[in-house]
Amino acid sequence: MALWRFGAAPLVAPLRYLSGVAAVPGEWSGVAGSRAHSTTPVRRTSNTTQYCLDAVRRYDYENFLALLLLPQGARSAGTAVRAFNVEVAQVQDVTSEVLIAKMRLQFWRETLDEIYSDDVPRQPVAMELHRAIRRHRLSRRWLRSLVDAREEQLERRYFPSITELEAYSEKSNSSLYYLILQALGSENLHADHAASHLGKAEGIIKALRGIPHNASKRKVFLPQDIMMKHGVSQEDVIRGSREQNLKDVVYDVASQAYQHVEHARSFMKDVPKEARVALLPAVSVSSFLKTLQKAHFDIFDSSLQLRNNWLPCSLFWAKVSKKY
Repeated sequence: MALWRFGAAPLVAPLRYLSGVAAVPGEWSGVAGSRAHSTTPVRRTSNTTQYCLDAVRRYDYENFLALLLLPQGARSAGTAVRAFNVEVAQVQDVTSEVLIAKMRLQFWRETLDEIYSDDVPRQPVAMELHRAIRRHRLSRRWLRSLVDAREEQLERRYFPSITELEAYSEKSNSSLYYLILQALGSENLHADHAASHLGKAEGIIKALRGIPHNASKRKVFLPQDIMMKHGVSQEDVIRGSREQNLKDVVYDVASQAYQHVEHARSFMKDVPKEARVALLPAVSVSSFLKTLQKAHFDIFDSSLQLRNNWLPCSLFWAKVSKKY
């Protein structure tokens, strides 16, 4: 039994589960599928910047708060990267048709190719991302990974094991931290290791946080090996069971997230102080784990849906303290 279940160090705001279409009111609404291109060098405008900020604030609030604490240059790039992630992460919620979802993801895959060829579609996220790529030489590999991970998820009915969930989290979450570290100019191996573990922890937390939402759609993304260990069926999850065996499953999965956060923090002394700000979302992950612990690992407890109003202060204090 993991020690954190009984009085581990305080670790509090739930990570918002990405769902719904990322459509922000304004002149850019509905242009996600447009193939219109810019024929002049793309410059950031207040409209494109605001579109990206609004998308992240609306659909990924906890990470939006962490973005605000990045240095200005990295903040702009981080906002573009996270807005891109919002776009691709929500594709599977826009439509139940796998083929249509794949077409939407293909649009973003082709858009990336065009961005790197300086043939930029006049789409706000694409325009902001192009600016960030030119300024910080962001890796195409990590951006493609965000798209590929979501395509793999389209036809997935479950995760066979916690290892499979961790592999998905590496592609869908750790890649974001690698990109933000690049925007900060960090080339530190310890920072990369910390980012890998933090991304896995965040991905696991999102899987837990998304259980009620997915259960309403008759989908269960808990690792099957852990469910079998405790005798929990998919139907138990779908009907919202609050029995102890499901709590034990949630506890085991959450313990993996906790271990990854602790591993990420174990590298802190070797991560350059200026790079630690990229890893501030560890505060949000730890915060959710604490709330889950207080709820006795009942993933359907209503307290897990509440926003932590102290999170901005916790993030700011972590930045001032040069910690994560």
